[in-house]
Amino acid sequence: MGLSIGIVGLPNVGKSTLFNALSAAGAQAANYPFCTIEPNVGVVPVPDARLDQLSALVMPKQTLHATLEFLDIAGLVRGASKGEGLGNQFLANIRQVDAVLHVLRCFEDPNVVHVEGGIDPSRDHDVVDTELCLKDLDTVDKRRERTQKTAKAGGKAGEEAKLELALLERVKAGLDAARPVRAQGLTHEERVRLRDLFLLTDKPVLYVANISEAQLGREEQEKHVQAVRKIAADEHAEVVVLAAAIEAEIQQLPPEERPAFLESVGLSEPGLHKVVRAGYALLGLQTYFTVGEDECRAWTFHRGAKAPEAAGVIHSDFERGFIKAEVFDWKDLLKYGSEAAVREKGLLRVEGREYVVQDGDCMHFRFNV
Repeated sequence: MGLSIGIVGLPNVGKSTLFNALSAAGAQAANYPFCTIEPNVGVVPVPDARLDQLSALVMPKQTLHATLEFLDIAGLVRGASKGEGLGNQFLANIRQVDAVLHVLRCFEDPNVVHVEGGIDPSRDHDVVDTELCLKDLDTVDKRRERTQKTAKAGGKAGEEAKLELALLERVKAGLDAARPVRAQGLTHEERVRLRDLFLLTDKPVLYVANISEAQLGREEQEKHVQAVRKIAADEHAEVVVLAAAIEAEIQQLPPEERPAFLESVGLSEPGLHKVVRAGYALLGLQTYFTVGEDECRAWTFHRGAKAPEAAGVIHSDFERGFIKAEVFDWKDLLKYGSEAAVREKGLLRVEGREYVVQDGDCMHFRFNV
């Protein structure tokens, strides 16, 4: 689906370390190696134990996980909205992503200088948000100038322009008050109207609290981690706490050595798994499976999609010529051991165009073009 998440933050907060760990995680996936589509863009598999279990049962020739793209963006500094540092490059790149992963530094290290002089996640958050709000304000002002001219015209075009102008005035007032667009209470229709502006502060955000190895296991006692949790709670956002340096180290180990290393640092799984799953959920994504001897594969669809739309994820012909879908639950396949057995138990259903696909469905599509 080409969905991407931009990793943002101030310099020296662990942003690139996290990206490098993600890219190494991608390199370990047999069918989805880390792919440099362009500088600092990586394709990372979405961990899914269900697919692993289905694959172990069916033993296909290949197993393909769903994926997300992560984009590492140049560190942001004060004044980026006006071109300071690599600001313009940063802001141009982030316009293309679907969501933002905001890394906030929660670790002390005298050998890693903090550009703002000390560790303060709340201040760092505000610096980034302010720069993005300022850049959005510039974008909104430019659109307002054009819309004001159109609003003077008569007829339907003029009326539409007046409605848009009123919306732009409201958004501008919010940005002037340093309120991100996503926090301004806009309706779905209003956000759709603004979609072609690609406003930076309208993107959903996932926060990562980056800690040191010494802080692992006592995250709840760490004041900086709690500061990040409060930021996220105020925005109804999610937080993943991890040690990016440890995550990068894990990915350098042979796969057979990783479980022992994770146990030694008190982790049940790599924190990267939590990041990728949280990013997947942030974008409102779910998974259905196709299962066969040649391939077991996880396919990504938007929550609430109906069967034809989900079929179109495989190929547009599947959606265009959709006839029906054969559907069964992944748990039933594991329980009874084969699709034939699931069918015999009467647990395979035939669904039509109005069927809302569920997370974990196994599906076969029938189509005619």
